[in-house]
Amino acid sequence: MRILVFYQYFGTTKGGWSTRIYEFTKRWVGKGHKVTVVTTPYYKSDIKSSQFYSKRIIDGIEVIIINTPDSNKNSLLKRSVFALIFSLVSVYFALTKAHDVVISSSGPMTTAIPGIASKVFRNKKFVFEIRDLWPKGGIELGMISNTSLIKFGLWFEKYCYKCADLVVACSIGMRQGVESVAPGTKTVVIPNSSDLALFGKRDGVPKGYPTFWQGEPLFIYAGSLGLMDDCRQFIEGIKTVAHLTFKVAIIGDGAQKEELIDLVRSYGLTDKVSFIGLLPKTEVVEWFGIACSSFVTFKNIAVLHTSSPNKMFDSFAAGVPIIQSTKGWIRELVYKYQCGINVDPEDPKSFGSAIRFILENPEKAMKYGENARFVAENLFDRNKLANLYLKEMCNLNP
Repeated sequence: MRILVFYQYFGTTKGGWSTRIYEFTKRWVGKGHKVTVVTTPYYKSDIKSSQFYSKRIIDGIEVIIINTPDSNKNSLLKRSVFALIFSLVSVYFALTKAHDVVISSSGPMTTAIPGIASKVFRNKKFVFEIRDLWPKGGIELGMISNTSLIKFGLWFEKYCYKCADLVVACSIGMRQGVESVAPGTKTVVIPNSSDLALFGKRDGVPKGYPTFWQGEPLFIYAGSLGLMDDCRQFIEGIKTVAHLTFKVAIIGDGAQKEELIDLVRSYGLTDKVSFIGLLPKTEVVEWFGIACSSFVTFKNIAVLHTSSPNKMFDSFAAGVPIIQSTKGWIRELVYKYQCGINVDPEDPKSFGSAIRFILENPEKAMKYGENARFVAENLFDRNKLANLYLKEMCNLNP
């Protein structure tokens, strides 16, 4: 089968961003399928280009790079313009590149444009992958307020779902969101996944680990530092138990980083909290290898409670329990499998209590970690989910 993928944020484990599409497509190539990914440079990924158009082969995947670079530090207008340019240029490949199935992975939702073009003009099977519920997310975050844009966005969302032969949602909550907009849409849940082999490694002290931290329990946050992540939640929580012995490593980058650094400084937590910066996933593994727990947070709005965060799946793969503040399917998962601690996003003391519990109950924390690894192996194994995705696409072309 020939699979054509449109995804703006493609990257490998050499970068500091999600590797979902890379890991899935690499496995599909390994099973004999031909895969082409059309992407653009994202500042957190390892994909770069000095030309407007270039092509690379990565682990058997044909990667076409359209140089309309993106960063979550850019203005919404700039990001929107570049996303539209990427999608319009991508239409050329949708109309000329040989393929049997086309996947558009959103966000942004504009990635659906080349997928729809393939469906309408070439009658190819169209898979629309949803990693975030937009435009609902942008509306609830206050990023989209123009009435006309909201109306158009909601119309386009529904049109995309109705055009798709299959919608792949990254969580149960996202599937419910899709079905509420377009009832009857064929939808399957294939969440982000855990790389059991990569995160199963424990190779000692990671690069950049402060020598004066030796021996102290370590909590980590490994993910984006953006508006929707609301990392202020756990920093406020750390403040409530700053007298206890532990350290916190914040790994990642984003638009809110400087604001978070200022917050840590204002609270006098610079000796306890360190900003490590953006690291390749291969190095992030080393930090998880010595962590006693990791934080998973999102802004307390309904749409973000449907999230499927890579930072959680990485933590599970490493056998590290999470302290998390969402109120949707992840909260239910943590409660059911006892693979971490649920906290209140509006209550810093609940974060503090969770930190104290991990520190004062090492045997219980270890059990939570074992449960986290169990969940990774039995629910979120990347190999199994890649096979499920492939099976669903094959069923479209019997």
